[in-house]
Amino acid sequence: MAGSSPVIDEFAKEYLHADLRGIRETMLWKLDGLSEYDIRRPLTSTGTNLLGLIKHLSTWEARYFGEVFDRPFPEPLPRWDDDSERGTDMWATEHETRAEIVDRYRRVWNHSDATINALAIDAPGHVPATCHGGRSPT
Repeated sequence: MAGSSPVIDEFAKEYLHADLRGIRETMLWKLDGLSEYDIRRPLTSTGTNLLGLIKHLSTWEARYFGEVFDRPFPEPLPRWDDDSERGTDMWATEHETRAEIVDRYRRVWNHSDATINALAIDAPGHVPATCHGGRSPT
C-alpha cells in the first residue's frame, strides 16, 4: 500500500530472531548433564517432561513458520485437529530418544531460520483458520 510502513523493521526482526535463537539454546542447555530419568520425569500432572517440551516446541515452531509464512516444514507434522494426539507432544515416549528429539529440533531451527532470513520486511503472514479449529481468532 502506498505510504504505508512495514509492520516490523529490520532491527526489530533481528532482535526478535536473536531472542528466538537464545530461547532455543536455553531449552537445550536445560538438558545438559541430566540423566535419562531426569529428562523424562513428569513435571506436571499431565506428564509434561523436559524432553517433551523440546518435542512440543519443535512441532509448533515448524507448524507456525510453515503455515503462517507458506513455507511448510518438509517432514510430517501432527494435524491441528487430531484429538487423539492432543497433549502427546508434551512428553517423550520410551521409543523416542533424546538424540532424535534434539536433532529434529535443530532441523526445525534451520528451516525456521531460513524462513525468517528469506522474509522481506513487508512480507505478509497469515494465520490459517485451522489454528483456531476453523473459528475466527477474535
